[in-house]
Amino acid sequence: MHTSRTTRRHVLALLSALTLATPLTACGGESGAATTSDGKARITVLRSNGAIFEPLYIAQQQGYFEDAGLDVTIKAGAQDTSQNAPSVLNGEAQFAMTDSSGFLKGAAQDMPIRIVTGLQSATTKTDPTDGLLVKKDSDIESFKDLEGRTVGISALGGTIQFICEYLVQKAGGDPGKVKFVALPTTSLTDAATSGKTDAVFSFGPFYFAGKDSGLRSVGNGMNDVPGMVQGLLFSSEEYLSKNADAAKKFVEAVAKAITYANAHPAAVKAIDKKYTQVPASFIDAHDINYYDKTLNTTVMRTVITKMHEFDLLDNEPKDDSLYWDQAPTTAGE
Repeated sequence: MHTSRTTRRHVLALLSALTLATPLTACGGESGAATTSDGKARITVLRSNGAIFEPLYIAQQQGYFEDAGLDVTIKAGAQDTSQNAPSVLNGEAQFAMTDSSGFLKGAAQDMPIRIVTGLQSATTKTDPTDGLLVKKDSDIESFKDLEGRTVGISALGGTIQFICEYLVQKAGGDPGKVKFVALPTTSLTDAATSGKTDAVFSFGPFYFAGKDSGLRSVGNGMNDVPGMVQGLLFSSEEYLSKNADAAKKFVEAVAKAITYANAHPAAVKAIDKKYTQVPASFIDAHDINYYDKTLNTTVMRTVITKMHEFDLLDNEPKDDSLYWDQAPTTAGE
């Protein structure tokens, strides 16, 4: 299925996760803090099914949550992380993970949710772990060359489609002339190799597998938009207003875990081996991601403006409807 500029507005798909989703049983709940018998604040956080959730488990393993007086339960959330918002709004969970586009789709619908911290942003500090792949003999040398071509992506309307369109425009091309087709993540390499698509945008182990199979990378993927938030945690306005102290302790514990994760790659890899379906040999052979709590509001504003321009957002939510007032934001560059 192809998407065009006239139909993109109605697409609500996000970056496909690497593993199968674990269904959640809705249990309802209140936005007021529940506590354990020994006085700890009970918190449920919904993680992604793919990656970037490692600091959550580190905060649990290292006792950062417990030291903060929190009883935290980590659950796998929805396959499409933009769908975690209803669970947060109805009190089933107090915090949840998503990425920039996942959160912005909710914010554009005036959902009363706020970003509380970042987990990871695109950076030039690490080598690309995602990107555009083409056959070695392809005449595609830049994103501008995607005009009139077909690009395979894991889901329509989300972060990957945005990145492709943004980089096409940045290279002087017209993103409206690029055709996108949604394919299973596991089929992306074959699509490019067989010529079913002119290019694919892949990520994680699938990106490296594609390169190992002989495909050539073009550009540096999301690293070409440094500061773009790839993973974040959000909560509801109601929970934050009623439980600011617990929320602050939660965010501070995650910040400690981010620092620990960046300094202890073995701990991160151990979590990946336990909670993902990525082969242990691949995990051992590659560097860990670089985690970052900081939310670059300048880059986020660019993402919002461009997603709206590309018909991926119905409107442009204002900054005062995006961030918790204690979130670690910076104007950046």
